[in-house]
Amino acid sequence: MHEVLQEMTAAVARIGMPPILAVLAVLAGGLASDYAAAADARKLSGAQIKARFAGMQLTDEVHYRFVYERDGTLRSYSMGTKKVGKWSIEKDELYLWLGENDDGCYAVTLRGERLELVPSGLGVAFDGIVEPADHN
Repeated sequence: MHEVLQEMTAAVARIGMPPILAVLAVLAGGLASDYAAAADARKLSGAQIKARFAGMQLTDEVHYRFVYERDGTLRSYSMGTKKVGKWSIEKDELYLWLGENDDGCYAVTLRGERLELVPSGLGVAFDGIVEPADHN
């Protein structure tokens, strides 16, 4: 990061731009990229959720993975603990039942390659990537 700032300072000096304008330009560029990422996000319909999840797993690649079997069985592997429950789709939301506090319904949003699950009620949002299920 330090090298980037040095390069920016040198570029500003070469073109004679007042430093405050350079700072504002950098901030505007950052805001524009945040806006572009948010604009790229799209909420999935029930059919899209089913197509993405059935026979696949959602994982953060480190702490957890949820395996969504085609028959509605949900297997959760989190921090060395395995649980078995159910999953379904109702009214464009993903429903999860594992006997946990986070059971309930989730809106699913696609952001680039990652999917974000946001609870309709109380609970914590989480995200990950969907990949072919590891049946171990």
